[in-house]
Amino acid sequence: MAYAITQTCCTDATCVSVCPVNCIHPTPEEPGFGAAELLHIDPVACIDCGACADACPVDAIFPVDRLAGSLAPYGELNRRYYEENPTDHQWGRPSFPTSLPDGFGTLRVAVVGTGPAAAYTAQQLLRTAGAEVVMIDRLPVAGGLLRHGVAPDHQSTKRIAEGFAQLYRHPRLRMHLNVEIGRDLTHAELAAHHHAVVYATGAAGERRLGVPGEQLPGVLGAGRAVGWYNADPTVPADAVELDGVRRAVVIGNGNVALDVARILLADPEELGGTDIADHALAALRCSGLREVVLLGRRGPGEAAYTRPEFLALRQLPGVSVVLDADSVPDGGGKAELLDGLPVERVDWSQPPPQGRRIVLAFEREAAEFTGTERVEAVRLAGGELIPAGLVVRAAGFQRQPVPDLPFDPAGAAVPHQGGRVAPGTYLAGWVKRGPTGGIGANRACAEETVAALLADAAAGLLTAPPGEPAEFDRLVRRRCPGATGLRELRAIDRAERALGAAGGRPRVKLATVPELLAVGRR
Repeated sequence: MAYAITQTCCTDATCVSVCPVNCIHPTPEEPGFGAAELLHIDPVACIDCGACADACPVDAIFPVDRLAGSLAPYGELNRRYYEENPTDHQWGRPSFPTSLPDGFGTLRVAVVGTGPAAAYTAQQLLRTAGAEVVMIDRLPVAGGLLRHGVAPDHQSTKRIAEGFAQLYRHPRLRMHLNVEIGRDLTHAELAAHHHAVVYATGAAGERRLGVPGEQLPGVLGAGRAVGWYNADPTVPADAVELDGVRRAVVIGNGNVALDVARILLADPEELGGTDIADHALAALRCSGLREVVLLGRRGPGEAAYTRPEFLALRQLPGVSVVLDADSVPDGGGKAELLDGLPVERVDWSQPPPQGRRIVLAFEREAAEFTGTERVEAVRLAGGELIPAGLVVRAAGFQRQPVPDLPFDPAGAAVPHQGGRVAPGTYLAGWVKRGPTGGIGANRACAEETVAALLADAAAGLLTAPPGEPAEFDRLVRRRCPGATGLRELRAIDRAERALGAAGGRPRVKLATVPELLAVGRR
């Protein structure tokens, strides 16, 4: 019986590298890899060896005959991919990393960021170049998007962090946390102590809608909402106010919008077994929220969410999903995911019905947020008024300037070619390619950046730092007395896991910088 890849696929292609018959696609060398929602196993070519399931870092691969419940559709999804994208499973040309010239010495690289893109970059440098790597983060805890972005009910996706935890034990890796580049240290100082600097700082800026009333309390960006339930120490515990809120509107129809809607309505007792922030769990347990409206200006065929995420939304226990329309729209692609959903024209003047539900409202655009002391309603472009006590903008993220690097405001990007800003300065992850692709897409992205870095090293374009690595460590301690490192990070990890074990949870996250620093230094 063949295997199939299911919802939690992280697309990092670990499975591709171990498949003996090359039956998992798209591969990183194929054009569709960067935009793939998940990878697929050809049920005809699969030899049922199970190597992919053993290697998968997020346990997303199962025998087709064992798929049940919410995973049942994935056997057909895997099969249909090859019906629509036939392939002969021929092997691509092998590629090998650039070798450093004899006498080069040890390559020293600073990686700014500790999220997935930064971790994949560090892994590649340590494994293929024998480099010494120092990772730097503005927070006193590592993980980036993996810690503060992945929804708490996606615990299998977070298992990829276990591989990164092994990275942190590498003898050629050092880490400086609670250090911000541009505030505590400059790019020039980083460059002076390393052959190269790689920025993997993500895309933290949120797109605003530019409509009246956007400044009202109760209107917030998705990044703030996600940080609230993920214990981001830069987001206060009262960032999301649910008291008295019966209906919320989430503007956007990407995966982040679905995450926010799902967490707001999920059973708090189910979330109680995850690493959700304690303050968010307490608020959700007291919440009277009954309805979340997902407002999308595009039609269902052009929705930005992935099929796996939408299928998971339809399976949310105790939550119904309703389409606000006269009928289910025709069309293929993602529009077919709506088949079988209840359809009704919602009377927004009435309070939400009993129970919990998500309403899909496509081809609607917010024109104004109304209210006095806080938001009370969303007025649509056609004049329709949707009363709501909470509005979350999930209209996408955008890249922000990196201190001391060139920036194109029109394109909201640091100009680069294949991750190379200039010899010695590089980008990886969302700061490089924009906010597209899941966690695993950062692996191929990091490999491209490291290839550019090594090519510059081999061509003699990198300037060797004059001092020893210890000199940079002393500079950090002198400039940032509050900096922490791997020892403190491990102490935080132990403490959070211990707190979680006491309550039957994977971990209980410390939610403020003072808490993190106190536990790290204890």
